[in-house]
Amino acid sequence: MSQFLEAIKARRSVYAISKEAVISDQRVEEIVAEAVLHTPSSFNSQSARVVVLFNEQHDKLWDMTKETLRAVVPAESFGPTEEKMAAFRSGRGTVLFFEDQEVIQGLQEQFALYKDNFPVWSEQSSGMLQLVVWTALDNEGVGASLQHYNPLIDEKVKAEWNIPASWKLIGQMPFGKPVAEPGEKQFNPIEERVKVFK
Repeated sequence: MSQFLEAIKARRSVYAISKEAVISDQRVEEIVAEAVLHTPSSFNSQSARVVVLFNEQHDKLWDMTKETLRAVVPAESFGPTEEKMAAFRSGRGTVLFFEDQEVIQGLQEQFALYKDNFPVWSEQSSGMLQLVVWTALDNEGVGASLQHYNPLIDEKVKAEWNIPASWKLIGQMPFGKPVAEPGEKQFNPIEERVKVFK
């Protein structure tokens, strides 16, 4: 099997991570930049936007997320949520994925026939980018997982890091050195998910 498919098969959700560097921060930046540059987008919109947080900036994100959730999760059941935030915070950094709504709106105006499709295509492109970054990090020994605390944290994130108003937060990917083996992958029968007609 090709190296590409082997890398896809090897990628896992890794929740137990530490701040220890597996690769340099510069290498993480290179991976993200290459992924943003080469991941396809509908009509070549290039609407993806990414912010990478390291060190105290990364910690700040998960502290902020924890306090945001504290306001909405009942106090008597907040313990597991707090533990989860601490686990993400224990990583080395976080990749924030955004889609620029200004670009999408411009395409909607330019190609009115496809207006309703552009937000969907934007999400699809973002999903591809997330997979590319995730798999590339995994391929270099960096553990990561994909989280979705948007829209709860959107405004605080924009204010803290001066994010343009048109950038819509799509997902958060905490990463770091894996410190425990991930669980086994579970698969539904492939026959129920793939149909072939000849």
